[in-house]
Amino acid sequence: MRDDTPFSRHAALVDRMAATQGIDLEESILRGQLTETERHDAILSCTGCTQPGACEHWLADHQGAEDRADPPGYCRNTALFDALKP
Repeated sequence: MRDDTPFSRHAALVDRMAATQGIDLEESILRGQLTETERHDAILSCTGCTQPGACEHWLADHQGAEDRADPPGYCRNTALFDALKP
């Protein structure tokens, strides 16, 4: 069963956006570079974005970590992703 809540939608967007940066958020947590609270806060920040549809389109155009494109200018988590980039 799919979870279509706004939180789960934005959790998926955050995970996918991180992946386009070459970042595995679960691995970052395991390595102590990110806390669960920080990840949760990033998702909450994303839920305040007014452009989740545009983000989904951007992500569709930048699939795969090999792209490593910078997030779009409206991304609320760019600083976090920059801090976690390998």
